[in-house]
Amino acid sequence: MTLKVYNSLTRKKEDFVPVTEGHVNMYVCGPTVYALSHIGHARSAVSFDGVYRYLLHKGYTVNFTKNYTDVDDKIINRSNEEGITSKEVAEKYIKAYDNDMAALNVSIPTNRPRATETIPEMISLIERLIEKSLAYAVDGDVFFSVRGFKGYGKLSGKNIEDLESGARVSVDERKVDPLDFALWKSAKPDEPSWDSPWGKGRPGWHIECSAMCLKLLGETIDIHGGGKDLIFPHHENEIAQSEGATGKPFAKYWMHNGFVNMSAEKMSKSIGNILNIEDTLKDYSPDSIRLFLLSSHYRSPIEYTPTSLKEAEAKAERYYRTITRIEERVEDVASKDVDAELKTERMKPVIEAMDDDFNTAGAIGLIFKEIAEANRLLDKEGGALNTDELALIYSVVTETARIIGTLCKSPLEYFEAIKGRAELKPEEIERLIEERNEARKNKDFPRSDEIRDELKAKNIILEDTSKGTTWTVKGA
Repeated sequence: MTLKVYNSLTRKKEDFVPVTEGHVNMYVCGPTVYALSHIGHARSAVSFDGVYRYLLHKGYTVNFTKNYTDVDDKIINRSNEEGITSKEVAEKYIKAYDNDMAALNVSIPTNRPRATETIPEMISLIERLIEKSLAYAVDGDVFFSVRGFKGYGKLSGKNIEDLESGARVSVDERKVDPLDFALWKSAKPDEPSWDSPWGKGRPGWHIECSAMCLKLLGETIDIHGGGKDLIFPHHENEIAQSEGATGKPFAKYWMHNGFVNMSAEKMSKSIGNILNIEDTLKDYSPDSIRLFLLSSHYRSPIEYTPTSLKEAEAKAERYYRTITRIEERVEDVASKDVDAELKTERMKPVIEAMDDDFNTAGAIGLIFKEIAEANRLLDKEGGALNTDELALIYSVVTETARIIGTLCKSPLEYFEAIKGRAELKPEEIERLIEERNEARKNKDFPRSDEIRDELKAKNIILEDTSKGTTWTVKGA
């Protein structure tokens, strides 16, 4: 099967053929680290983690680079608000971002460069652009000459003649053209700065990614990704800078993930309708958040509603309960041999979905189709249990979960983790369970039922097994 990728540059799906056979160089724009990350950031991170994981599954060697923008106007503003240095702001929010990503089972990229570590390469790149008359210096600032690059607008589809100074293009009378953008900004009081041929200053946002990408991955990479909001001007400007300097195509495939919308509005810090990952993890399991984000195709927008994560949590809970049931009924199911040909056939819809532009929604659909079949078999009365079929289902769903990076915990890990969200303290729950056991022993069934209902009202679910009564917190 051939992997097909939707290329934002050509606006169509294309067969994926990397520049170097068997090897993929992939760059994804990472966070500007000035605040806690929200679900929109998680959407991009989880989407491209899915791409990364599947490329590895296909047998590619992948050099995956995702940066931190750690020098920026927003970071400087936050530094002034919090009364700490820009470096301290960046360190604080890089740590928070990394913790969020680890919780969501996002793979650590091959390279995680920081913009401030690549200043010499940025200066060198700017010098190349000046030499080619694609950039010019004015009073310590350096601007890129947009009209000097003939291919400007090819990614976004914007016609340069129709472009006007907009919200993200600052008006500066020193510019030759109002569309020209800053490559280097002269130093201002109390801002971080570095020495350069044009005096002390700091880089513009766009040049940072070009320099980091060129340094770590080379002049032509396979995949460049990020959110749809980066297509213009950020990625358009990256292309102009990079191709203007090297004369070579910057990226073969451009990939962009859709937004997470709340009330039909894009989630945004500037609007204030944000759902922080850190806060969300207090109420929902990482599995449910990742499941929610992967249940739509990465290019499609996701509508977040108050029930979205509850529904995803319910699905995660159903998955882990079914896995538990299979493990209890089929001895050593995780190591049980299954028919390889049958498994390949059953996995075919997963591979077809993922080969069709990384359609994780299709893969998740297959998982829950198999989970439904497993429960049907487990609930069937009479006759011998079809352990071979259950083992096959177990192997298929756990392999699919591994490929997409969600539902990868053991059931014990999952249920122990969500216990932390109980409204009652564990010792109080255990006390009530003990009281219920005594009531049942004394045939006081009204009191036994009363305790079960009391706990259920607080989303604590009891399960009576041959080994005793266990409890968990209902996910939704």
